Amino acid sequence: MIIVTGATGALNGLTVEHLLNRIPPSDIGVSVRDPKRAQHLADRGVRVRQGSYDEPAALRDSFADAEQVLLVSSSDVTADVNSQHRTAIDAAVEAGAKRILYTSAHGTGFNTPYPPLAINAAAEQYLAESGVAWTALRNGFYGHLEQLLGPWQATGTIAKPADGPFAWVDRRDAGEAAATILTSAEAFEGPVNLTPASPVTLTDFAAQASELSGRPVERIVVDDEEWVAGEIVDGVPESAARFTLAMFQATRSNHFAQPDHTLSRLLGREPRSIADQLADQPVRAV
Repeated sequence: MIIVTGATGALNGLTVEHLLNRIPPSDIGVSVRDPKRAQHLADRGVRVRQGSYDEPAALRDSFADAEQVLLVSSSDVTADVNSQHRTAIDAAVEAGAKRILYTSAHGTGFNTPYPPLAINAAAEQYLAESGVAWTALRNGFYGHLEQLLGPWQATGTIAKPADGPFAWVDRRDAGEAAATILTSAEAFEGPVNLTPASPVTLTDFAAQASELSGRPVERIVVDDEEWVAGEIVDGVPESAARFTLAMFQATRSNHFAQPDHTLSRLLGREPRSIADQLADQPVRAV
């Protein structure tokens, strides 16, 4: 059985959908904080059990019978996420899982320009010491384009701090790739980079947005501190603004610019481009 955590979230929810297209639902289980939110999966024959990275006993029960466990990285900003990851890995080992997979991030390392990547590095290190086969799915950056670009449809601008090239992946492609790895006969040992072959910049997004909308979309570089101040005025907590700023700052060193073709190979096609993703955005009134 393949057990997936975070299955009511965006990324691993997509992974479960792709698994359902590949294997019987009886071979899939999910470990979720609130089983009621996974009723749609239970209705399709997926085993749903309650599990939380803060509750080792419940987590072990939700991992029972697992051959593989896919752990989503914790997004709980109020928790000790390193401890949560260790708890989840220990539970999977104790449940007898033959392989543990973890949703990591491209560029992960202890000494990187983007501090949050050290959390993933610690999880990967703990996996390597677990005695169980493991795979780290090092996804490129992903998320809602409105958060990355701002209200470009209304303003005609992408006004953000200076950036450099970075890997931006469509969550749908990341979920499909994870399901492919989980159901593959090929062994994927250790870190696996899941990024488009070519990095992009916000200038590239502006060019594609211009072509898509038929009107100029300008890339405006905003001073770091001026941008943070503007975010705070708009109601964003300073800590959250500086977290995002750190990502922009890290791209400037080309840390996220390394090409990799593994994602294309797994998908059997080119990943969705930024033009594809922009075209999927809801049209906002100008």
